[in-house]
Amino acid sequence: MLCIIRHETDPYFNLAAEEYVLKNFERDSFMLWRNEPAIIVGKHQNTLAEINQDYVKENMIKVVRRLSGGGAVFHDLGNLNFTFIASGENHQLVDFRKFTQPILEVLQKLDIEARFEGRNDLTIDGRKFSGNAEHVHKNRVLHHGTLLFSAQMADLSSALKVDPDKFQDKAVKSVRSRVTNISEHLKIPLTVLEFRDLVLKHVMESTPGAELYSFTQDDIAAISRLRDEKYITWEWNFGYSPKYNFRKTVKTNGGKLEVTLEVVNGTIEKARFFGDYFNKLDPSDIEHALTGTLHNETAIRERLNDFEITDYFLKIGREELITALF
Repeated sequence: MLCIIRHETDPYFNLAAEEYVLKNFERDSFMLWRNEPAIIVGKHQNTLAEINQDYVKENMIKVVRRLSGGGAVFHDLGNLNFTFIASGENHQLVDFRKFTQPILEVLQKLDIEARFEGRNDLTIDGRKFSGNAEHVHKNRVLHHGTLLFSAQMADLSSALKVDPDKFQDKAVKSVRSRVTNISEHLKIPLTVLEFRDLVLKHVMESTPGAELYSFTQDDIAAISRLRDEKYITWEWNFGYSPKYNFRKTVKTNGGKLEVTLEVVNGTIEKARFFGDYFNKLDPSDIEHALTGTLHNETAIRERLNDFEITDYFLKIGREELITALF
């Protein structure tokens, strides 16, 4: 097994690195890595329905879709992520207990009683500190999990806080859980990097043939291309979302404004405005203009440049209208 040393904290690069190793390496691999503040959404999720858009924008939190299914998670530098990539027969590939067992063994050495519970969680005293997901590619499986060590819980809660009434779709919804940091249960204080080193040491000592590996310049170049061509793009992170209906109501100086959108593959197929506002010109002009526009702020701002918004919604400004669309 290759134990790959990782120091990058760019979430776009780190998610690309997983796909690169999964599809290009033949040997089993293990990686430990951290991300700067980011929300990582499951492959089958509606991204906009999982995030607090205003909080994410204000705090410049990156949003990245991963290869595996499951729910959305918040990462920061107090969260340690682990990845196992292994080959095998298809019917033997998906095994959450097998790949989380080394983590439980490390915690047992630290005198922390942790357990595997439910489908894919690790808990301490019934509180979740690790969520896990898997993705199968041909005869290889990618298993990765989060390890809340000293994460900022307020940021975690705020970044993932959304209005459940805004979206109606068939995407997989995240289940919010009671969570805890590993650091709260330590008998002797450790930093997240010291904890990382303990996990790495345990995996290497308990795995015959394990050896350290660093990405070569060719590896880094290939991962960077995948990052730029896929993982940083709006099309992957947002446009890949399934069909959904969006609805939001805002109170403005011009009255109540309700927006409904039908969105397919990230593109608005139908837009409607309702409310008790007044108007000079018919808002249906804007409804028609939004048809075929990507449901992202840049594209919508560009489309709305052709309109004097207050002519269509008296006393409602451009920024208020844009707020209502997300």
